[in-house]
Amino acid sequence: MEWFTYSQTGFRQAARYLLSMRLAIIAIQLVAIAVAETMVQLANRAEALLVCLLYGVLAALGWLWFNRRPPQASSPVSLTLAMDLALIGGWLYFTGGYTNPLVSLLLLPIAVAIILVPTRQSFVLTLAGIAVYTALALWHTPVVLHHHDGDLAQLHLIGMWATFALTAAILLLVVGTLARHLRHQQSQLSTFRESRLQDEQVIALGLSSAAVAHRLGTPLNTMTLLIDEIRAHTQSKTTPELSEDLDMLEQQVQLCSEHLQQLTKTAVEAKTAQQETVSVKRWLERLRESATLLWPSGPLHWSQNHPDTRVKVDTTLDQAVLNLLANALTASPDWVSVSSRLSGDGRVELIVEDHGDGLESSLQGAPGEEIVDSRNGLGVGLFLSNATIQRLGGSLKAQTSGSGTTMTIVLPAITVDTSGAQ
Repeated sequence: MEWFTYSQTGFRQAARYLLSMRLAIIAIQLVAIAVAETMVQLANRAEALLVCLLYGVLAALGWLWFNRRPPQASSPVSLTLAMDLALIGGWLYFTGGYTNPLVSLLLLPIAVAIILVPTRQSFVLTLAGIAVYTALALWHTPVVLHHHDGDLAQLHLIGMWATFALTAAILLLVVGTLARHLRHQQSQLSTFRESRLQDEQVIALGLSSAAVAHRLGTPLNTMTLLIDEIRAHTQSKTTPELSEDLDMLEQQVQLCSEHLQQLTKTAVEAKTAQQETVSVKRWLERLRESATLLWPSGPLHWSQNHPDTRVKVDTTLDQAVLNLLANALTASPDWVSVSSRLSGDGRVELIVEDHGDGLESSLQGAPGEEIVDSRNGLGVGLFLSNATIQRLGGSLKAQTSGSGTTMTIVLPAITVDTSGAQ
């Protein structure tokens, strides 16, 4: 496994874990010396204690180094882990070598290296650990000056049990914590990549819309001039039917111009929009006013029961909801219902129901994750609505049944206390 980040923050976090491991090893070594002294007289107690002291000093210096002047490559981490192997091997040399049950402490720097440094460096450190173990089998000092076979055998058995228990605990605390942290980093990076891809799609759509809006301005102006010329040339022989057609055509051209102006206005508002915190009731009243202007005779049924909470909204979220209402009215021109409620986890749910044919099966569950082809306006508009809702910390859900489609917008809620403050 590769080291996930060579940033200074990553090395500062690694310094914390390495210091914890080293202090735990030193504590184990000191406890082992104290226990052994109660049963036998160690031949090189002073040397072993000196190695522990040196190990503690170097551990503190390593922690200060990684925090104040963190390196920008993994090689220094590997060098410090090699130092761990050397110091642990030196302590084992003065306490019996490979006959010391705590010889398994050599596995801890290797386990940490497998997680922290690139594969090639961890492989070298593994070979270094094996070399240290082999050297301890060939060269080591005796544990005691005089043989005490019974005491040494009992001490060895106790040491084997203590080594297993302590090594397992350190692996769980240090290596387990590192593994969880790295998995969390992977998850964050994956989420960030998905968000970036979606943002790129939204930006591409925005640029395309701006270009189309700019290009449509010229033909619309030309059509307006042509309508005026047709009126001027046919003024003397205009029939009621032709006059009505020209009026309808002029209205449609004017409507297209207004839509383009609204597109530009919305883009400017979205660029400078700031989130505002409003009550759910006030927000839905505002949406109802906008929907009434857009669809004066639309069969929209608004619930009067609203949760006593607040939500953070902006103009782009209002437009996203209106897009969903437009889709619902297209699919179900006879009945559309809008209601709100609190979910079980304390979030606000805005529910749009209709009696249409429903979404395609590919859009059910989490709609708007990608752009799809649709004749009913459920493609780009739904994608942009979902992107807007997710940007505000919410989500969009869809559920279809034989009686229609239910679209649910889930938003974080801000509970209103008794004083009316957030």
